[in-house]
Amino acid sequence: MDKTLEITPKKDQVEIRTSQDIIHARTLVRSVATEIGFRTVDQARITTVASELARNILMYTYGGHICVKLCSDTIKTGIKIVAIDKGPGIENIPEALETNMSTSKGLGAGLPGVKNIMDEFSIDSSNKGTKIYTTKWRIGS
Repeated sequence: MDKTLEITPKKDQVEIRTSQDIIHARTLVRSVATEIGFRTVDQARITTVASELARNILMYTYGGHICVKLCSDTIKTGIKIVAIDKGPGIENIPEALETNMSTSKGLGAGLPGVKNIMDEFSIDSSNKGTKIYTTKWRIGS
C-alpha cells in the first residue's frame, strides 16, 4: 500500500513562471532527496530531473508547477516528482520520448533522460496540458 504524503502548496510545490523558479524547484527536490537519505549522486540525478521538467514547463507551456512528495510502501521510501503544466499538450508522446529527438534544437535528452533516471515514469497529455509523474525509490539503508 502506497503511503504518499499530501502536497501542501507552499511547502511541496513550486510554480514555474521564470528561470529563477527552476532554481527553486531544484532546491526543493534536492532538500527532499537529502531528507529521504538518497546518496549524493542520486540527489544530483533527481535534481536534474526536476530541472528538466521545470525547464520544459518554462519553454513549451503557459506555466505550471512542480510538486514533490515523499512516498513509501512497506519496504521502500522514495521521492515522487510531478510536473503539471497549462500547455498545448504533447502531440506525439512516443516521439518526445525518443533519444536525440528535440523540438528546440537542443540535445534531445530531456524526457528520455528523465525516464531513464527515474524508476517510474508516466505522461498524461491533452490539449489542456500535460502531467508527468515520476518516482525514484531509495535502495538500501
